[in-house]
Amino acid sequence: MIPYRAMLDVPRAHARYLSRLLNAERRARGTRRRSRALTCFRQAVFGLRWFREDRDVASLARDCGISRATGYRYLDEVIEVLAAQAPDLHEALQRAKDNGLTHLILDGKLFPCDRLGEKTTSVKGEQIDAWYSGKHREQGGNVQALMEPDGFPLWCSQVEPGSTHDITAAREHVLGALYWAYSQLDLPTLADGGYAGAGIGVHTPVTQPVGNQILDVDNRTYNALLRGLRCLGERAFALLLGRWRALRHITTSPRKIGTTVNAALVLTHFEHGRLN
Repeated sequence: MIPYRAMLDVPRAHARYLSRLLNAERRARGTRRRSRALTCFRQAVFGLRWFREDRDVASLARDCGISRATGYRYLDEVIEVLAAQAPDLHEALQRAKDNGLTHLILDGKLFPCDRLGEKTTSVKGEQIDAWYSGKHREQGGNVQALMEPDGFPLWCSQVEPGSTHDITAAREHVLGALYWAYSQLDLPTLADGGYAGAGIGVHTPVTQPVGNQILDVDNRTYNALLRGLRCLGERAFALLLGRWRALRHITTSPRKIGTTVNAALVLTHFEHGRLN
């Protein structure tokens, strides 16, 4: 065995913030003092190492002197207490309006995961893998997100199986609130062609006509302006995945992808001073 030292490139403030959340959770559960294998601070560092380094949970547990099962249980606690701090959808929309934002950007992302044998019925009536995305040609979960015009992530949905189209996932999690934001807050949303037909207040590109027809110059200009505004929102998922590497390939239950992404969102908001 070769011992070595390492430095985690996450500010200590993150660990202190997370340890306070864990301490509050333990007190709410009535956990006795000194009855856990790790202190709140060491458990916080354990969770941050997983998010930042994307290390195998068994290896992290071994480093901390705990079993693999305990490591997974502690990691679940870290993810749950962080995700509980994620902003509510209507709260995020109201805050965006209060901050003077002119519009929001809606986009979806497939978060890759290990293969899952769950089946579902396609629109053609065929049995398919629920978590396999034909568009991306890999297993994963579909998460919807709202971003500021500069691409900073504001809100993330819970996960839908990878076979779910963006417009279907959006109808399930976010479109109703976006209609309210447009009618009550005068806050429109920009989206790509995958959300065509989303409804009032959700602006999507004009579809290219079939055959050899050419779009009118006004429609081409509209599409160019829409792309120019919307492309900045693409950095939101890059910001999350670039900072928290564990999101690049989820090895826990795919059903936990949404909770894990929301936990990473809270860490990002804390890092940028966005938490109240």
